[in-house]
Amino acid sequence: MLQTFSMMLVKLGGSVITDKMAYRTLRDEVLRRLAEEISSSGERVIVVHGAGSFGHVMAAQHRLQNGFRDNAQLLGAAQVMEDVRALNLAVITALRKAGVPSVSLPPSAVARLSEGELSMLDLSVFRRYVDLGIVPVTFGDVALDDRRGFGICSGDQLMESLAKEFSPRRIIFCTDVDGVFDSDPNIESGAIMLQNVDRGTLDRLPRTQRCADVTGSIFAKLETMLRMTSFGGEAVVINGLKPGRLAAALKGEEVVGTKVTGA
Repeated sequence: MLQTFSMMLVKLGGSVITDKMAYRTLRDEVLRRLAEEISSSGERVIVVHGAGSFGHVMAAQHRLQNGFRDNAQLLGAAQVMEDVRALNLAVITALRKAGVPSVSLPPSAVARLSEGELSMLDLSVFRRYVDLGIVPVTFGDVALDDRRGFGICSGDQLMESLAKEFSPRRIIFCTDVDGVFDSDPNIESGAIMLQNVDRGTLDRLPRTQRCADVTGSIFAKLETMLRMTSFGGEAVVINGLKPGRLAAALKGEEVVGTKVTGA
C-alpha cells in the first residue's frame, strides 16, 4: 500500500487568479507566481480553485445555483462548464510548468449535490493521486443535483469535504485582500484587518456584498472555515496577490493574514 503524507489544503480564490468583474479574464502572472510558490515550498498539497469570472458571471445570469428550471438554462450550464475547464486547464498548466505534476478532478465527474449541498465526493480518487505524488486540482463547477437536476458545487464545499478526509496540517485561503476585515476594505478606507476570527467575531461582522458571487458571501465562507478547523490544522486567510505570502504560509512562517479558529 502506498503511504500518504501530511499535507496542506490550498484554495486559490477566483478573485485572485481572475478579475471577477470581467468575464473570462485570467491573471496570468499571478497564477504563474502562485504555482511557483507552491512548487518552491516542497509541501504536499491539494489545490482547489474558485471559478471567478470564468464561472460566476454566466452562472448568475442563468440562475444555475437555483437548479434546473427550464431548457433555456442548458446552454448556459454547458457554457459555464466549458469556461471553468478553460480556467482549470490554465491552473494545471501553470503547476506543470512550475514542476508540480497535477491532475484535474472536475466536480461534474466526481461529485453530487442534494438541494445544493455537497452529498457525495469520490475521495478515493483524490487519495490515490495523492499517494502517487500527483496533486489533485478541483474547482467550482456545475454538478448534478439529486433534487434540483443540477447546481453549483462551490470551491468552499469541496474544501470542507477534503479537509474532513485528509486532516491537512494547514488550510490556506488565498484571497484578494490581506485577510478578514471588520468592513469591506475595497470601499471603506478605515477597515481594520482582524488577526483572528472565531464564532463571536463572525457574528459581529456587518453584511455586505459587492459582486455577482453565486456561491455565497464571505460570511458563508467563514462559516465553512470555522467548521474546517475542527478537522485538524489551522485555517488562514492571506492575500494571494502579494508575492511570497503563499510560500510563507506553506512553510509555516509568520505571514500577514487572518487565522480562523474554533469549530
